[in-house]
Amino acid sequence: MKKLGRVLALVGLLLSCLGLIPYQNAQAADLTLVNWPSASFLAVESSRINKADSKLGEIGKKIDLNNTPLRAFRQYRGMYPTLAAAIIDNAPFDTVEDVLEIPGLTEGQKEILKANLDNFTVTAPESILLEGDNRLNVGIYD
Repeated sequence: MKKLGRVLALVGLLLSCLGLIPYQNAQAADLTLVNWPSASFLAVESSRINKADSKLGEIGKKIDLNNTPLRAFRQYRGMYPTLAAAIIDNAPFDTVEDVLEIPGLTEGQKEILKANLDNFTVTAPESILLEGDNRLNVGIYD
């Protein structure tokens, strides 16, 4: 008898999940009855920009060898993750060409770097972008 009750409960649950058993009193929430405030919740003050945003604006579309996180190097073939990690480990750099002087680079890696020198820039390291090993792990997972 217990087995029959369990089977019927399971069948009823499956049928209700599939929507085959109608429920007459179900209604969607009517949000037109809610009195929403007309004032804006978020006010943006254009004169206040944090250090990270101003630094990223200074960098532009290029990869800053002293500040850009590891994952940004993925857009260039052959750079991610080994060569990008070597760049980050040996930063800061004074000029873009200094990246070619990283110890232990193979000739193939140097060729990849030479081909991408126009995609790099060098600015002064910004602590807001470097603290807590943020260049290696920016906490974005996909």
